[in-house]
Formats: sequence, structure tokens, C-alpha cells
Amino acid sequence: MDKMTYNNINFPRTRMRRMRYNDFSRRLMRENRLSVDDLIYPMFVTEGANQREAIASMPGIERVSLDLLLEEAHTLYDLGIPAIALFPVTPLDKKSDDAAEAYNPDGLAQRSVRALKKALPELGIITDVALDPFTSHGQDGLINQDGYVMNDETIAVLVKQALSHAEAGADIVAPSDMMDGRIGAIREALEAQNHINTRILAYSAKYASSFYGPFRDAVGSAGNLGKGNKYSYQMDPANSDEALREIQLDLQEGADMVMVKPGMPYLDIIRRVKDQYGVPTFAYQVSGEYAMLKAAAMNGWLDEKQVVLESLLAFKRAGSDAILTYFAKSVAQWLRD
Repeated sequence: MDKMTYNNINFPRTRMRRMRYNDFSRRLMRENRLSVDDLIYPMFVTEGANQREAIASMPGIERVSLDLLLEEAHTLYDLGIPAIALFPVTPLDKKSDDAAEAYNPDGLAQRSVRALKKALPELGIITDVALDPFTSHGQDGLINQDGYVMNDETIAVLVKQALSHAEAGADIVAPSDMMDGRIGAIREALEAQNHINTRILAYSAKYASSFYGPFRDAVGSAGNLGKGNKYSYQMDPANSDEALREIQLDLQEGADMVMVKPGMPYLDIIRRVKDQYGVPTFAYQVSGEYAMLKAAAMNGWLDEKQVVLESLLAFKRAGSDAILTYFAKSVAQWLRD
């Protein structure tokens, strides 16, 4: 076929493939890049000493006791990872309907924060502010006699929890509960107690997703939740405009950063948030995403390094400033090699 019969009148003057011809020119025109500065490593801490517990649904990820958490944190810091996100595993005998262990100043999360800040003061520590690891029913808040998660009563406990984390030395508190108004209440409490530089990472667009299953196994809340669900407070996966309303409210209440969770199935939300507000926008590559990629790689169906790096680059392209991912340690090592 004669070249001039193509509809594109710029061809052959413009050949898009020219810049893809060599590695050097592909690198020169690359629009987005992934670096270790983009990574946050979620970690599960459990009681005891010298304890490592494999998580069957998350191959390669473990629950570790505080002494081993500190060892791992040194490795992560040496790799250049800026921050870790802590998730405590609460023993069954410390779970209750009122989630009192959540704000125990000597609780596992609080002890872990103090130890980490003493050992590695420059490593960012993010703590989860939510009640599901501490409730006997596995919900993210206090429930009434009908099993409904009560909003305002839950906020009062979340404020106590966030303050206990800030007092322990947490750099960032991350409310992941999706109660209405909790960001404003936590911000007011932090200011009143002179924790003016404690940042809030608001899980503003947290969807009622089926991708959280392995995480609930990891923190031990799956059995407590049973056949229950979180549809009355986490967002409907069908909704997009609602996410923007949630984020606007959290920003108005004092959030410093916002989170979209899960990550990969919600790249459109990340893009809309970044375009609309231009604020620090984080994404969580959740446990189900990790489990799928890891399982496929272990079966030889996918190249783990290539698909993981591609998936994280997709987060960057969509507008993420930082990514919580269970692949963070591996990615940091790959980027260094």
C-alpha cells in the first residue's frame, strides 16, 4: 500500500516508533519513574520474642515479634525505604466489644512505635487508626444491639487511639475506619495536645472491597468478622463521585494526605483525586493484589519482578505520590541492583 494513502497526513514525517527504537531514547522521553522514595512497607507485629509466623495467604510476608521487627526495620532503612506502616496482631484475650486495647499506652502498637523511634528516629512510622484488630466482632467500630457500627461513639475511641500513637512518637496516624467526621476530631485533639506536626493520612476513599481477605487473615480479624461485612461505612465499589466528596471533606477537616484503597482496581479514582485536588495522594496495593501477583509468579505464570514494577509504575502514572505495597522490600532491592 502506498504510504500516502494512510489517513494520518503526518506520516511518514512523524513516526511514533522512532523514539522507541533505542533504550537511550526511551529513557529520555519516559514520563513517569518509580523510585525507592515512593515506597511504604506495611508490617505485621505480634507479641512475644524471636517469633516469625508465616501468613499462608500472603507468601513471603510474616508476622514478626518486636525484636525481629527492629532488625527488619534496620534493613529497610538501609535500603532507603522512607516509611513503614505498622499493623498489630492483637491476642484474642485482649479483644473486646469496646476495643479498649486500641488506646492502651502499653499496647503492642504503642510499644512498637516507641522502640522504632528510639532505634531509627529518621524512619517514618505510620500507624493504623481503626478498631477492627481490637474488637471481638471484627468491625472497625463500636456496634449497637442490632450490630450496626455507631459513628460518633466510635470516633471517641479513635481519638484516644490516635493520641496514644502520637504520644508514643508516631509520625503519621492513618485513620482507616471510614467514620464520618473522624479526621476533624483527631486533628482537633492532636492540636490540643501540641502534636502539631503529627500528620494525618486519611483513608478517604476506602472501598468495601473483596481484595482485603489476606490482610484480615494477617491481623487475625477474619475469624471475628465471620460472615459480616463493612458495607455500611466503607464505599461502594460502583461509586466514583462519592470518593471526591469524601476526600474534600477529609481535607477540609485537616488531613495532610489522602489514601485510595485498594489500588490497582481503582486507578481511575487516584487520577480523579490528583487532578481535582493536587494533594499528596497515596495508594495501597492491598493484600489481595499482592496475593494474586505472588501466586501467579510462584506458579511460573508471570515474571514477578516485571509485573510488580509495571503495576507500581501504573500507580505513579495514575497520580500516586506514594504506594503502600508488600513488595516494597523486594522493589527497593531491585531498584538498587
